[in-house]
Amino acid sequence: MTGAATKPLPLAGIRVLEFGHTILGPCCGMVLADFGAEVIKIEPPGGERTRRLKGFGAGYFAFFNRNKKSVTLDYKTPEGLATARALIQTADVVIENMAPDALTRAGLGPDDARALNPQLIYCSLKGFLGGPYANRAALDEVVQMMSGLAYMTGPPGMPLRAGTSISDMLGGIFGAMGILVALRERDRTHEGAIVEAALFETAAFLMGQFMAASALTGKPVPPMPARVSAWAVYELFETADAKRVFIGITSDHHWASFCREFGRADLFAEPAFTTNEMRVEGRNRLIPELIALFKFLPAADIERRCVAAGLPFANVGRPEDLFDDPHLNSNGSLAATVIPGDIHTKLPTLPIRIDGDAFALRSDPPKAGEHTDEILSALKRDQA
Repeated sequence: MTGAATKPLPLAGIRVLEFGHTILGPCCGMVLADFGAEVIKIEPPGGERTRRLKGFGAGYFAFFNRNKKSVTLDYKTPEGLATARALIQTADVVIENMAPDALTRAGLGPDDARALNPQLIYCSLKGFLGGPYANRAALDEVVQMMSGLAYMTGPPGMPLRAGTSISDMLGGIFGAMGILVALRERDRTHEGAIVEAALFETAAFLMGQFMAASALTGKPVPPMPARVSAWAVYELFETADAKRVFIGITSDHHWASFCREFGRADLFAEPAFTTNEMRVEGRNRLIPELIALFKFLPAADIERRCVAAGLPFANVGRPEDLFDDPHLNSNGSLAATVIPGDIHTKLPTLPIRIDGDAFALRSDPPKAGEHTDEILSALKRDQA
């Protein structure tokens, strides 16, 4: 943690082997690594292929593999398998998100691993939990389509995946949660456990509020762009300097503050706009008034007035805008990181504080096999 150099991290002393690739497994491992576990990333000779992805996947390895060590071995060879099995005997946790039964066929499945180490927590992260779909191939985009997440994100008739790998990332976080619970239970029982989490069930969990709404109303839930908002003002507006700002006025107190700060006593005095419910009914008159107001105000002026009024608002940003965000830079939410290619940048830390301390970056994403000699030499010494 930052500001606590002598304080041990919560997972100090926990060893994790990560047989992971792309996002799901590496995200799970990153969370545990940030909390202080020794996470050893098991990569094939030459390194995980995610290191070489281009396009939308170019940043996967750089972001999800900080605070880890890298060991390269081929567990499909007798020597590599023996090494992997020896490492499992030293571990507290194994994470894997390989194809269904891939590690089992290699002799490193949950039963094999726990026979070697009965106190092991073995976490399998898959596309689907047990059931008819268990052996299907899955991707984040696949489960977004299956679950209704893409339907809810895009406008009617135009399903659209979310703008980040949300099922992969949240599935990895759920895996980490399960591991933490299993470790806590192991403190009591001294026994290991098998933890499972999956992409499809994660995406289905995200749809829970809409399933509940459908059950309550007896009607299909419309996509978010077509929803009927519970709030009269809850949308994007164009500004005088060709920017866009979202403003939400979700209470009558907000409405009073808005009218005061933006000099619209006439709107506040309008009997048809007295309550939120009345303003919802009068949106056809109200929203054009606000469109006309904002199109003559620059974004900075709107921001200043919204802050003064205590209103929920946001300028429409892009990911690269976050590098210079004053809030994130002031509170430890961005960590200086050197990513592959010797590129110096800043990337988000875990959005968690304990006693005010953040979980800081301790080591940059490792080179492929960077720690192989160190860890395997120690393993041989321990076996001698």
